[in-house]
Amino acid sequence: MRLKDRVAIVTGASSGIGRGICLEFARAGARVVVADVREEPKRGVYHEQDVTTTTAQEIHKIGGQAQFVQTDVADEAAVRGLISATVDAFGAIDIIVSNAGVYIPADSQQLSVSDWDRLMGVNLRGVFLLTKFGIPLLSQSKAGRIINIASVHAFAGGGGPAYPPAKAAVVNLTKDTAVEVADRSITVNAICPGYIETSMQDYQTPEQIEAARQLTPLPRFGRPEDIGRACTFLASDDAAWITGAALPVDGGYLARI
Repeated sequence: MRLKDRVAIVTGASSGIGRGICLEFARAGARVVVADVREEPKRGVYHEQDVTTTTAQEIHKIGGQAQFVQTDVADEAAVRGLISATVDAFGAIDIIVSNAGVYIPADSQQLSVSDWDRLMGVNLRGVFLLTKFGIPLLSQSKAGRIINIASVHAFAGGGGPAYPPAKAAVVNLTKDTAVEVADRSITVNAICPGYIETSMQDYQTPEQIEAARQLTPLPRFGRPEDIGRACTFLASDDAAWITGAALPVDGGYLARI
């Protein structure tokens, strides 16, 4: 098992990509802290319509260890509490996956300043807080890993005035942190998903979804487990000499555009 007995925190883990990452980590032997603002999974209009059990329940079904910790990643005290709760539960931290994210569809004239702040708080500030307060614990691990979930939108416009800039900043923060902690043998990488079948796609129309399908060269959309398997690789010993990378997991979406 590639991650046997390693302790992982995954944020935004009750649904979607975060849930998929947790399940793949558990299958690889990791003990998982499921962090989210709520434990109940979101049910989508187009995807994840039938999800009812919690992420921790699914991990327990396959014989894994998991604990839910309610966390608002934009709140400093909550993130400090998450770190402490993880150490209390499992005694260490080896892997941090900053996955929590929100999307608000609007252009610069429609998006309120408070919504811009909220999106940046979750999508960027949250990554920084997990990085800042997680590094001291990761420095004690023999295989410290930070994996930040960015997006293909990090590399182009078209997704609004907040989401693409936040994800571009996550990629840059990943690179900067990779340099900062390299002397401690902590690796820091980002994954940039394309269209993944989760409830986060609910804001789209069927026509927009079909357009995304046409722009994805591989003949299907991504699934949460596709991101989970990429995270498992980056968290494993097989990726010990990969750091500062931003890996598209997008079915070839960026290759075409």
